[in-house]
Amino acid sequence: MTISERLYQAAQPVWKECLEHPFVKGIGDGSLPVEHFRYYLLQDYLYLFDYARVFALGIVKSHDPKLMQFFSKNVDNILNGEMKIHRSYMERLGITEDHVFQVKPALKNAAYTNYMLSVSHAGGIAEVLVSILACSWSYAEIGQVLAQKPGAAEHPFYGEWITGYASSEYNSSNQSLVTLTDKLLEGCSEETYQRMEDIFVMCSRFELDFWEMSWRLEP
Repeated sequence: MTISERLYQAAQPVWKECLEHPFVKGIGDGSLPVEHFRYYLLQDYLYLFDYARVFALGIVKSHDPKLMQFFSKNVDNILNGEMKIHRSYMERLGITEDHVFQVKPALKNAAYTNYMLSVSHAGGIAEVLVSILACSWSYAEIGQVLAQKPGAAEHPFYGEWITGYASSEYNSSNQSLVTLTDKLLEGCSEETYQRMEDIFVMCSRFELDFWEMSWRLEP
């Protein structure tokens, strides 16, 4: 198996819990209360700024100009691409960006981003990529699964979220992360792989915590 296939397999128990979580299922069947989605939207918007900072560390730690361009493009994709989905919903819910910055990150949100940033500061390009990949890949998986549910992608409120993460554009961006991870870690030692797996599974667990946090509206 490739490194990414091994990582994917290692995270499957956690990702299955994500797919079965009532928050995610509520997006898929349209039953999620809007106030829960509003809470999630605000927290995830704050999360994405730190997510972009993790990508920016890839620029700092890269010596190859092509890698620097890759990470730079992804920073732009987050700040001016993925955040478009959030801004569209914020407009529909009457949330301004000023309002977002009055919100404090919830404890689990701060723990997640602090972990990614800590791992990336201490490590190299591989650690940056693997800490990022759990979020990107699990969202691609959720988007694809929910989009297959009858009527989910056409839902008047949650359909835009589902189609955004199920889109070919988003999945292409995620696949580029998968491909680069395999390229950089090809032939790595088992010790190195185990360290990468620990990071990947830990970030996957944080993803599950994020859904639970949003379901319970945790401070």
